[in-house]
Amino acid sequence: MPINLKLLESSLKNLDPKFSRALEKALSGKAIDEDDALRLLSSSYYEALMLALAADYARKMYAGDVVTFVVNRNINFTNECIIRCLFCAYSRPLGSPDGYLLSVEEVVSKAYEAWRRGATEVCIQGAINPKVPADYYFEILKRIKEKVPQIHIHAFSPQEVHYIASRLGTTYRDTLKALREAGLDSMPGTAAEILDDDVRKVIAPNKITTDQWVEIIKEAHKLGIPTTATMMYGHVDDDAHRVRHMKIVRDLQMETKGFTEFVLLPFVHYRTRLYREGLSRAGTTWLEDLKVHAVARLFFLGYIKNIQVSWVKLGPKMTQMMLQAGANDIGGTLMEENISREAGSLYGSRMDVREMVELIKGIGRIPAQRTTTYEIIRFYD
Repeated sequence: MPINLKLLESSLKNLDPKFSRALEKALSGKAIDEDDALRLLSSSYYEALMLALAADYARKMYAGDVVTFVVNRNINFTNECIIRCLFCAYSRPLGSPDGYLLSVEEVVSKAYEAWRRGATEVCIQGAINPKVPADYYFEILKRIKEKVPQIHIHAFSPQEVHYIASRLGTTYRDTLKALREAGLDSMPGTAAEILDDDVRKVIAPNKITTDQWVEIIKEAHKLGIPTTATMMYGHVDDDAHRVRHMKIVRDLQMETKGFTEFVLLPFVHYRTRLYREGLSRAGTTWLEDLKVHAVARLFFLGYIKNIQVSWVKLGPKMTQMMLQAGANDIGGTLMEENISREAGSLYGSRMDVREMVELIKGIGRIPAQRTTTYEIIRFYD
């Protein structure tokens, strides 16, 4: 439905001045600041509806009416982990009877099968497993590029880069250069969770620090390796943590311009130790998700064009709602997904192209398949 800007601006006159000023700034094409973001995240129900309308207007002006997706496959090559984050229900202790480690041949076979089924990308990540030698990561890249040179390899979180560097005794920069030379095309900006070390000490005490995450991402961007940026929220974090996280990402983007998208990941709590041990909330509310997606659009206005909603975590109907509150991308078809499913997500591990197209058309937007770096492959009429 077309957004009536004059009606929206008129409605703001009757609201709290601080709230109205923040939205007026965004409607004029300027990114909001940290104080604005905090005020908007504390919106009442009625204010949140105005916020969503403003974010949808900003989305239309900045990203247009096309909603994109990538045909890809997730490959999680091991679930045995020494990091054991409390929010993760996927990982298993070393030697667990239901632990696994895929061989290089199995990973390559999955990548080839994905390409045969129309995928343009494989997203490869795994738990931190000391059984995995450093050369395993390089061998995966080389062998996939030999077998399927056309496919884009989106692989290895900053946590994995840290692990590889520590095993090799090399710097992050040299490690990333070697990975790039072996075939790495881009990186997921996962392992970010919330970029606040007080929060990280609770949810992931053995994980890399905020500074280490920033350093690895910065080095990747300097080497021409694009990455995503993610934020997993709704556990022990509050609005201030979320805003600081987004500020770190925006500052990095201003410096490097290496982020392709900002991916919002609501915490799936059901089977996690963090929730079972009483350390976290029971995930997010729909209104909270609406506000976070909308604020992300306005905070990154002019800096990060693509705001991605996670259909795996939110489901198709909530995905449609977030697409009307600032988001313009719904990620990948995945073909398989383990992390959210193990945590108790109810929405499956794959969505085929037809389902994605129908989801997007259902809100009157234009579906388009994209590459990992957002070149359009085809539109769906």
